[in-house]
Amino acid sequence: MEVSFVELQGCNASLKKETVLLTGSAKGLESRGQGVPSSVSGKSNLTYEEALVSEHHAAEKAQQLPRELIAPVLHMIQYSTLSLTDLVNKIYSILQEDFFEGLELNGRKDGSVSACKILKVIIGSGNTKMYEVGWIGQDNAVTNTSVLQADDLVIRKKARASRSMLKIYIRESTSQNSPWIIHANLAKKYGIPTEPPKDLLNGQGLPKLRRGLENGTTDDVRKKLKKGEPIDDLLLRPTADDPSLSKRRPLSTDFRVPVDSVGDLLMVWDFCMTYGRILCLSPFSLSDLENAICHKESNLVLLVELHAALFHLLIKDGGGYFMFLQNKRRKLKVTLVTWAEYLCDFLEMTSKEEFSSSLSTVRRGHYGLVHTAVKLKILQELVDEAITTSAVRQNIDEKIDQQQAIAASKRELARNKKEEHKLAMEGVTEKEMSQTDAAENVNGNVNGQVVEKEGKEKKNIYANKMGEGKRHLGTEMEKQSVQSNSLGKDRYYNRYWYFRHEGRLFVESADSKEWGYYSTKEELDALIGSLNVKGIRERALKRQLDKFYNTISNALEKRTKDVTQKMLLQEAALRRSSRVQAQPRDNPSMLFLKYVNKWKEN
Repeated sequence: MEVSFVELQGCNASLKKETVLLTGSAKGLESRGQGVPSSVSGKSNLTYEEALVSEHHAAEKAQQLPRELIAPVLHMIQYSTLSLTDLVNKIYSILQEDFFEGLELNGRKDGSVSACKILKVIIGSGNTKMYEVGWIGQDNAVTNTSVLQADDLVIRKKARASRSMLKIYIRESTSQNSPWIIHANLAKKYGIPTEPPKDLLNGQGLPKLRRGLENGTTDDVRKKLKKGEPIDDLLLRPTADDPSLSKRRPLSTDFRVPVDSVGDLLMVWDFCMTYGRILCLSPFSLSDLENAICHKESNLVLLVELHAALFHLLIKDGGGYFMFLQNKRRKLKVTLVTWAEYLCDFLEMTSKEEFSSSLSTVRRGHYGLVHTAVKLKILQELVDEAITTSAVRQNIDEKIDQQQAIAASKRELARNKKEEHKLAMEGVTEKEMSQTDAAENVNGNVNGQVVEKEGKEKKNIYANKMGEGKRHLGTEMEKQSVQSNSLGKDRYYNRYWYFRHEGRLFVESADSKEWGYYSTKEELDALIGSLNVKGIRERALKRQLDKFYNTISNALEKRTKDVTQKMLLQEAALRRSSRVQAQPRDNPSMLFLKYVNKWKEN
């Protein structure tokens, strides 16, 4: 039985901009030569960095949609089969009218004015309009209904929404198009029906079926569709021939940082692991960063080195931060003593209200007392700035060029191996033919077996060479990775992430507010066994999990062994006598206190 992320965690979440893991949302990065498209704003021919900035601005614009319009707009979006342009135009034209379904306003009732919501627009004779309204009581619940004329309705304030704002909001609030389906948590929050309309289930309205429906019945059209073709996961209904699916294991959620900050933690850590050489920052584990962020000490070496590395990168770039420091006549050398001053300068430069209270705390020398979520937001802001530097851009370009070269090598390897295989098998065939007569007269069976064995051996040699070449190029391609992309989504649009430096499979809810992870091979196997390949998303997710199964399962098992070893060391430390008791820094869970940046520039 499949369950949603929210059901697994037993909590509800609201819309939030999807967390960007390095370049997770700037999809299509491999086509950098033609420009990166922004998945939210829809702009194309952007550089990688411009795509990130475009999405950031688009997300902010989407949040500007007036609150009172959100519910009615979501109602209009849900299960619409219109194109994006047509849907935007339809919603925009409806919003230009004074009254529409879903609008909350005031109405005159028994001589007084009370809050109400338009439930239905009734068209009478002569195109006169009446409005069925629900009177809103406590807890925003509809107590009873009435039918009113337009003169009895009072608009609180005319809310405005531009076409561009609507287009961005549609992209932000939906998880698929054709038909458009809004995120499950939004549907729950605003009371939007999640059951597909009957006409949609019957095939009416879907683009693939339109022409067929004009000339025949729904059944006729269905017969023309390919059997077994994957459809949207949420449209799947149980059937007698469904395969037996295993039960998915509950997610682990024992993060030390707030759960809605896990995305920021992963993004910052992944950036440091990917661009550590440019930052002159040696690797550290995700757990070390998480423990350091949650620690109350103000001058932890790991965090000081991390901030200093980012500051030095921005200073070398000679951009806005460098000019800000120049105006303050700062010495351009970040140290253990001065790093907090540079952090204050950065917070001043950003001028973000969410950092204002933390600025005074850091200035007093109490960085450790800053809230964990704010610490991560600050680091995320620093990483966003670092991504735009020329050093990172140049490195990204180089890695993409190397990826393209490796991809070309893989194609060439496949061609060469195919040719070698063809020639080898031709040689075996000729030998078979030359020995046919002898095989018929003397020891025919033995000769035939020898030739057959030689053919199998050549096939095995070919397969082994091909496998070794692919593995080598695959490893090289992985090293040149510039982004961490999700493996895919499940039925409920939860995203799955695997990072090659971390032995866990992370799961992100559709709105990025909730996170969990799997950490054992058994949990991975149960997940794969729970995926219904009849659905588009889960079929694609299973394909990716199968493709990287060995890599992920080996990483999970390695981490399990490491965790077990750490637990044994902790138990050994506890058993020591008080006379030779280990210092706190010797505890395996406190290893982040012993971090040394081995790649630091002198």
